[in-house]
Amino acid sequence: MKAVLDACVLYPTILREILQRTGEAGLYQPVFSDRILREWVLATAKLGDAAPALAAGEAALLRAAFPRGLVRAHPEIEARLILPDPDDVHVLATAIASGADAIVTFNAQDFPGHVLSAEGIVRRDPDGFLWEMHSRNPQAVTRAVEAVRARAETVAGQPVALKGLLKRARLYRLGKALGA
Repeated sequence: MKAVLDACVLYPTILREILQRTGEAGLYQPVFSDRILREWVLATAKLGDAAPALAAGEAALLRAAFPRGLVRAHPEIEARLILPDPDDVHVLATAIASGADAIVTFNAQDFPGHVLSAEGIVRRDPDGFLWEMHSRNPQAVTRAVEAVRARAETVAGQPVALKGLLKRARLYRLGKALGA
């Protein structure tokens, strides 16, 4: 399965890292464009002056981890698409150009189901997306989440509760499935 990762699911570090780890485990193929990555990097500016540079480094690592996931811009596809927010058309165009099955986003209102279904694509909330992966392959998802938690503990220099970690990432169903 191929899934486009919208910028809004790349910005929270924990969520991005869980999505990246599950992709590295082969549970799905992450897809993104330079514009999606640029939006994520720019969104981090509210965290301080150093944040965009750090995010740019993370974006480079994501590109390196998934070289086949990077899709070039397709203005010819964008030109025929209409979404409630014209600034999101490039995300749908990326999904169409890559043959993606889904767009993983929190942004339900700007990706109407009828528009996506006409293109053979579904919108997936990240929590439901990861919960479904967990239901099919619990060991791999658990390993991915635990690796992300271990990294968070290293950065924090202290234990990090799984429940709080997943709650901050808005992964409530996945948290329940993992017993957090």
